[in-house]
Amino acid sequence: MFRWLIVVFLALIIFSGLQPWLQKLGFGRLPGDFRFRLFGREWFIPITSTLLLSMLAAAIAKWL
Repeated sequence: MFRWLIVVFLALIIFSGLQPWLQKLGFGRLPGDFRFRLFGREWFIPITSTLLLSMLAAAIAKWL
C-alpha cells in the first residue's frame, strides 16, 4: 500500500511538471476534462486526459 502511495505521489508531481507541455498537445482541454472555480480556487479534474495517458502507458508496457 505504501508503495502505491509513493507511485501516485510521484506521478502527480511528474504530471504537474509536464502540464504546460501537455496542454500544448491538447491534454487538459479534451471533452471530459473539467475545470471550475469553487470557493475562490480553481479546480481541475482531467478525466479524459488521464484515461488517454493510462491507455498509452498500458500500450507501452505491453509492447515492452
